[in-house]
Amino acid sequence: MSREHRLKRLGFRAWHRGTKEADIMIGCFFDRHASNFNEEELSWYERLMDEEDVEIMGWIIGTIPCPPAYEGAMMAAMRKLDYIEISK
Repeated sequence: MSREHRLKRLGFRAWHRGTKEADIMIGCFFDRHASNFNEEELSWYERLMDEEDVEIMGWIIGTIPCPPAYEGAMMAAMRKLDYIEISK
């Protein structure tokens, strides 16, 4: 699968999580950072999209422990929450 196809597929998955809160948190992160993902980061994000929304959100905001497989620079970037843009 081409990088372009993978990014389109991930963008859809990032913005169609099931709850508005997850869509905003996960989708905004994707929109802000995906164009700069290297192969390892792209694969990490693909694996993350297979996880449950409540788990991902809990790992990001720190209410539940994050599995070691997801800890690192990408999760640290997600925890900053500086990528969320909400139009009024």
